[in-house]
Amino acid sequence: MWEGGGFLGRSLGLLGTLEDALLVVLLAIMIGLASWQIVARNVLDSAIIWADPLLRTLVLWVGFLGAVAAARDDRQINVDVMSRFVDEPWRSRIRVVTDLFTASVSGFLAWQAFRFVKDARAYAEIAFASVPLWLTASILPLAFVLLSFRYLLLTGFHLRRSFGGKADQ
Repeated sequence: MWEGGGFLGRSLGLLGTLEDALLVVLLAIMIGLASWQIVARNVLDSAIIWADPLLRTLVLWVGFLGAVAAARDDRQINVDVMSRFVDEPWRSRIRVVTDLFTASVSGFLAWQAFRFVKDARAYAEIAFASVPLWLTASILPLAFVLLSFRYLLLTGFHLRRSFGGKADQ
């Protein structure tokens, strides 16, 4: 959708590639670590103590990065009933409103998540082992900022379509 010849299109394409690569790496680590835990518990009668909290943290990271990737491709869950009954350009106009609302909520959540991470760092809270909580929770403000940014881009995309412009440029 965003693959244009311009700087913004290339930058967004690079960001998408980095997100996908990070998702693949995190998922591979999750699968490897979970598999090792199963083998270690059932065959070796031992386990890595910090593996389960790390796996929970990785699930959080993969979930939020997956949400960002879904927003990148405009494939997120959509519960908009009205757009099913109207044609273009009204469908795009409705999407402008929902995109702006989603960007606003994501921006608010990014701010609150940033405050949470800042407090966790100030109080030197530990998530597991010696890993600080602020580091494991840093995905929250990052993902919400990216979601807000993506929905602002989608707002522009749908706004252009609502007035009959070509949205793929």
